[in-house]
Amino acid sequence: MKTVQQILDAKPSQIFSVTEDSTVLSGLQYMMERNISALLIIENNLLTGIFTERDYARKIILRGKSSAETPIKEVMTADPITVLPKDSIDLCMKIMTDKHIRHLPVMAEGVLLGMVSIGDLVKFIIADQKQTISQLESYINS
Repeated sequence: MKTVQQILDAKPSQIFSVTEDSTVLSGLQYMMERNISALLIIENNLLTGIFTERDYARKIILRGKSSAETPIKEVMTADPITVLPKDSIDLCMKIMTDKHIRHLPVMAEGVLLGMVSIGDLVKFIIADQKQTISQLESYINS
């Protein structure tokens, strides 16, 4: 069974986050500078939410709010769904599909370890399939 930990091991261990009082505009600038589409919201070393491009589109633009004046805590998704490092990639795919989300923070014993995205899962699955195909071809040819 392939696990979330295997994905975390294969990617940089950076955690991109801001505080609840950060403005939406500063969060968007931070996301643009790092070419990411989601930010974790951390207060007093605790994960309190997640802010995504989808949150921006639905809760700022469509509601006519000001990005420069609105704090992220007003539009973030509070108490995001999280996964454990030991959870399977299949479980992550199921959660993302069922809940229509693209990012899952990874927690272990109350500690934030990172985040996996739908892109991370797809890349991992493709690489795993390529390796399996290569092994099968090698077996057939030997």
